[in-house]
Amino acid sequence: MNKPDVLLVFSGKRKSGKDFVTDILQERFGSDLCEILRLSGPLKEQYAKENNLDYSRLLDATEYKEEHRAKMIAWGEEQRRRDPSYFCRLAIEPASSNHRVWIISDARRRTDVKFFSETFPRQTLTVRVFAEESVRAARGFVFTKGIDDAESECALDEGVTWDFIINNGGDKAQLETQLEKLINCIHTKLSTKS
Repeated sequence: MNKPDVLLVFSGKRKSGKDFVTDILQERFGSDLCEILRLSGPLKEQYAKENNLDYSRLLDATEYKEEHRAKMIAWGEEQRRRDPSYFCRLAIEPASSNHRVWIISDARRRTDVKFFSETFPRQTLTVRVFAEESVRAARGFVFTKGIDDAESECALDEGVTWDFIINNGGDKAQLETQLEKLINCIHTKLSTKS
């Protein structure tokens, strides 16, 4: 199995800006050094195959994905009941040993955090992205019963000690300060591996 020098495990509510933050990090480190891996990718790909759906449309932020979200979550939960680390292992299978920094952009359960923390104990940093509900609403968030109160959205609200908590509430200066601290920590970890 390939191993990174640094593995960042990101979590956050819908529309908190996890992808926004992870994209910034990949841009700063460069795609030759840093790779983004999504747990939802293998889930959506397998779900699309089994249900004859358009996989590429399940990846974007369109109404198509929202139409299938509840059933896809239920299907994913069933897979996890059988094997809690199933999607974690699938997500890192294609990861390249050329990338020293891996970013898991969408951890949703304690079993996700546990898998990466136990599989890559020295490399793993956990990061929670936070934004007030009013900010998330301005980004298009609408509370959906059965989704936003389900385990896939709430399992990491407590019970995890995060290495970093990033407030992505729209204050660019505050976000930059928080990112600098995280980036400095990553550089420190990378320099000890060189």
